[in-house]
Amino acid sequence: MTNFNDREKAYEAKFAQDEQLRFKVEARRDKLLGLWLAEKMGKSSDEAAEYAKEVVISDLKEAGDEDVIAKVLADIETAGLSITREEIVNKLSEYMVIAAEQLEVGE
Repeated sequence: MTNFNDREKAYEAKFAQDEQLRFKVEARRDKLLGLWLAEKMGKSSDEAAEYAKEVVISDLKEAGDEDVIAKVLADIETAGLSITREEIVNKLSEYMVIAAEQLEVGE
């Protein structure tokens, strides 16, 4: 029975580790998206950093990416930019890969 318990604990630890990594990758992805949009909006570096934090925090409201997409689309509209939802979704995919690579190499 000990082997079963040890195996169960190992699976639980692996699941927790995977979830923590996924959270970090998504937060990094959201930060990259925020920095990209801040540049498009003409924000200073301090404003860009603050905006990127806002984008990261917006992803904590609900599961999935809809909260981030809704936030940035509203900001894009307010800024008068012509960036589509499709472009945002594509950037999220692109930045997900970049974020995973950055975390893999310890950036």
